[in-house]
Amino acid sequence: MGFPEDQVDELKAVCQEVRQAVEAGLPYFLLPNFALPDACAPNNTDLLLCAAPRDGYSSRLFFGQQVSGRKSLNWNAQGTRILERNWWAYSWKTREGLRLAQMLAAHLDALR
Repeated sequence: MGFPEDQVDELKAVCQEVRQAVEAGLPYFLLPNFALPDACAPNNTDLLLCAAPRDGYSSRLFFGQQVSGRKSLNWNAQGTRILERNWWAYSWKTREGLRLAQMLAAHLDALR
């Protein structure tokens, strides 16, 4: 499940060390040590973008740890095992048909 290089390049513009992986037929993009929006704790964490439908969502953004921000979020995925690591995600719906960088930005909107 490949994505156009221009979309991957857009992700690299916000995180140079983007790595791609596939697990159970789903495409993932690892963004290590990503700088989170202001008022988040921690300030940085690894992110894992699932750029395909999963768990009833059009895409999912997983975090290396649970993050606190300006408002309380519904962390409905806690310790989900993907790519031999535990991940956390909050419930957040995005539109379908977004480019990879747009997907990432739409998920991060919940923390702003």
